[in-house]
Amino acid sequence: MTIALQPTLENERIVIQPLKESDFAALYTVASDPEIWQQHPNKDRWKKDVFRTFFEGAMQSGGAFKVVDKTTGMTIGSTRFYDYRPEDNSIFIGYTFYATAYWGKGINQQAKALMLDYIFQFVDQVNFHVGAANIRSQIAISRLGAVKVGQQEVTYFGETAKLNFVYAISKAQKR
Repeated sequence: MTIALQPTLENERIVIQPLKESDFAALYTVASDPEIWQQHPNKDRWKKDVFRTFFEGAMQSGGAFKVVDKTTGMTIGSTRFYDYRPEDNSIFIGYTFYATAYWGKGINQQAKALMLDYIFQFVDQVNFHVGAANIRSQIAISRLGAVKVGQQEVTYFGETAKLNFVYAISKAQKR
């Protein structure tokens, strides 16, 4: 069974759509807020040239999305599937960020639930890289039931390696 890494997923509040090159301006409008990146491994992603590199990596990944608020039609963030590993039937979800106006509103949990429900049709485990200093994301990922399983230096596209914690959730845990 072939995995489509960019399906359109939605619920009553959000729609997760495949990221397109034409989405750069709308997504950069969100990403240009320095507060979003304070705890992320690369704190300069709010700068347009740095974000352009991040966006290019997203486009090349083949699994990137924009997240849209269905009530306003506005782009409110981004996330992606990446590093599918058929040998251990796993994939990563990450590179996620949202506009600060949507923090604490359940959007991240809803997006991750949609993505997990979809991808667990194809894999047995989903992993997450979370920046070692990103306490907010560590708490959020733990609330989904993911468990810290290790740490790893991650070299993001066009950036230097940064320490990340690796979290995992299995299909069996999700049920």
